[in-house]
Amino acid sequence: MSKIIYLFISILLLINFAYAENIKVFEFTEKELAKLKVRKVRGADNKTIYTLGSNKNGKYLKAVADNAASGLGKEIKVNLNSTPFINITWKVEKNLDGIKENAKKSHDFAGRVFVIKKTGATPLSNRAINYVFSSNNSVGNNWQSPYTKKSIDNVLATTKEHMNEWVTVKANVKKDFKKFHDLDVDEIDGIAIMTDTDNSKMSAITYYQNIYFSAE
Repeated sequence: MSKIIYLFISILLLINFAYAENIKVFEFTEKELAKLKVRKVRGADNKTIYTLGSNKNGKYLKAVADNAASGLGKEIKVNLNSTPFINITWKVEKNLDGIKENAKKSHDFAGRVFVIKKTGATPLSNRAINYVFSSNNSVGNNWQSPYTKKSIDNVLATTKEHMNEWVTVKANVKKDFKKFHDLDVDEIDGIAIMTDTDNSKMSAITYYQNIYFSAE
């Protein structure tokens, strides 16, 4: 009997250790939402409206953008040597069909999650990878932002395959910073969420849930 109890306890400890390795980025609570930094895009007529909700899988953030653009940012240190993978669960209810997402005049996305690395004294010097839920491109497509060479748009999901349904995606952030920016990054400094439609003057509705970093 003692051996069985010891084995059971050992299994529990391993499970707890594995769980502890995951770094949850957002709680999606009223308290957290009040503390997140709101960044309105320069020139945008309106702010994206962010509200909270829940389903059987937990809490989520709903974004509604009607000719609008603003993001929610959070300063957070994540060790990419131990937890290099970002995991995102999201859903696009209303997409931006037909726009050219890599052009300045229509550089909008129904869903974005920015991963940010500080590389200088000012925000303009930061490097970013913009993981996007595209309305028109295929998974694996990527390009330099038409506004700055220091940000890369990388498609992790597309409404061509997943329209109005939840999908979970994953990316190795450490490898992506090396691939896209030629940077050996041990730690990132911030995360931001944004649904924006200010360039296309269209509207989009997107849901974000369960964003975390993991070892694999």
